[in-house]
Amino acid sequence: MAFAVLLLLGVPIAYVLGITTVVYIFATGNLTLLVTVPQRLYSGMENYGLLAIPLFMLAGELMNFGGITKRLVDFAKKFIGHFRGGLAYVNVAANMMLAAIIGSATAQIAMMSRTMVPEMEKSGYSKSFSTTTTAAAGLLGPIIPPSMLFIIYGVSSGASIADMFKAGVIPGILLGLGFMIIIAFIGFKESFPKEKRASAGEMFRSFLGVLPALAVPLIIIVGILSGAFTATESAAIASFVALLVGLFFYRELKLSQIPKILINTVSTTAVITILIAMANIFGWMLAFERIPQQIAQWMVSISDSTIVFLLLVNIFLLILGMFMDGIAALIILVPIFMPLLPLYNVDPIHFGIIICINLTIGILTPPVGSGLFIASSITRVPIGELVRSLWPFLIASVVVLLMLTYIPSLTLWLPYATK
Repeated sequence: MAFAVLLLLGVPIAYVLGITTVVYIFATGNLTLLVTVPQRLYSGMENYGLLAIPLFMLAGELMNFGGITKRLVDFAKKFIGHFRGGLAYVNVAANMMLAAIIGSATAQIAMMSRTMVPEMEKSGYSKSFSTTTTAAAGLLGPIIPPSMLFIIYGVSSGASIADMFKAGVIPGILLGLGFMIIIAFIGFKESFPKEKRASAGEMFRSFLGVLPALAVPLIIIVGILSGAFTATESAAIASFVALLVGLFFYRELKLSQIPKILINTVSTTAVITILIAMANIFGWMLAFERIPQQIAQWMVSISDSTIVFLLLVNIFLLILGMFMDGIAALIILVPIFMPLLPLYNVDPIHFGIIICINLTIGILTPPVGSGLFIASSITRVPIGELVRSLWPFLIASVVVLLMLTYIPSLTLWLPYATK
């Protein structure tokens, strides 16, 4: 009851989780359980894998200030801009490359809304379509590794973070291709403009210019796929390389900007860490009340079919994603769902991709979709107009989700092939 009331009052989700747990302890009358609260708060944050979050965020901040975005956009434009609707394809392709550095949908949507929407408008695209494409392409951030959601899922479930990163590669590519197919259909219908075809020399110069920027995602992906680094180690190395690239190759990163970069990284990390800590004590409360076991019994009583189980999970998560922040939902739900996976013979890595994509789609679904509000606030396109334009991209996302749900090899092939 306290949980629902606090959510309706608009209390930040981290405090909702913490206050609900304390209210529960007082309601039981067993005040000795209060000793558990600080212990669980600390244990929720005491995990080496979580160190990857601030390091990946630091790498993203360094590359953002270091001039990576415009070089990635220029690189994509030179190679695919001459197709009909070329700048829309460029938008998706640039987001795919940025996703391999930033790992956050909201950060990408904010960054690319400022970069791509004005440029697409100048080339003759409507502001509504430009904003919609940018917001949809931002969904690639938490799917293509590195991803904060994958890290948090790995920490919460005990699944290998490196395997989660590997499992996200093919889904990210499929999602990007799905968006490009939607753009192709809309482009032929609306007669989108084409960019001037770049010469071979321009392509080559653009490729040379973007090589230092591509070094960062390559270090992350190749290092993890090869087993040379753990996720945390690759994040640390990527941050160092991003610093060198910004300072000495592009020379757009200034030493005077470092304090601001560190403050941005620390402040965002603090928000996520508090949320993880509070969710840990909330998860303890659920376990204490045997909620996961009760849900498991209820699910098994409905059906013992894996197909039905995964369908119900998808429906539940898509609805929940409309109302709750993805990170909070992930931390709360993982302890509940994990005991169910052996009963339905579902691989934890496969399930991790399913749950993360479901909650990522929620970033663009009303009424609470944070990505919608960010894109709308930057471009001044009304939310209602964005929602109407987004449906083709959301349908493509759900189609890809169903493919990944019922064809497990799409997610599991790469993790097992590289062991």
